[in-house]
Amino acid sequence: MKFVILDRDGTINHDSDQYIKSPAEWKPIKGSMEAIARLTQAGYRIVVATNQSGIARGLFDMATLNAIHDAMHRAAAQEGGRIDAIFFCPHAADSDCECRKPRPGMLLEIGRRFNVPLGEVYMVGDALRDVQAAAAAGAKSVLVLTGKGKKTQAAGDLPQGTQVFADLAAFAEHIAP
Repeated sequence: MKFVILDRDGTINHDSDQYIKSPAEWKPIKGSMEAIARLTQAGYRIVVATNQSGIARGLFDMATLNAIHDAMHRAAAQEGGRIDAIFFCPHAADSDCECRKPRPGMLLEIGRRFNVPLGEVYMVGDALRDVQAAAAAGAKSVLVLTGKGKKTQAAGDLPQGTQVFADLAAFAEHIAP
């Protein structure tokens, strides 16, 4: 099974230091919906893995998060793409959960649920915690330079073997030419 795990904020859609708190604030990065469509049409299963501490902070509730994700599903479908599942960590950054990236718990759960060996899976994100989670879970780490990606690359300290692409579209073109 061909499989890609994507971070959400900064990878698929524009990020905000004030959090994405409504469907109206969710805006796809140019080319990201087409990239998801390209991957879907090339036979990849797409799963999103996202930290959403705004829930623990009381900035939005589950109904709002579901509405944001519904907007993302619809935008992908309009381009001919499909997101097979969304996994999220609702916990605050200071909680000691296993699911919050950079810990690998969310990715390991995705591997279990889909019965896919993570060594064959790409994990694409814009932050150090995304590529660290990929490395900790044994997945292929990919950094995109959208969102926090340029700052993440400039800071260095990427896990060994991390591939770097300008954006999700460039990554999709690379693995699904």
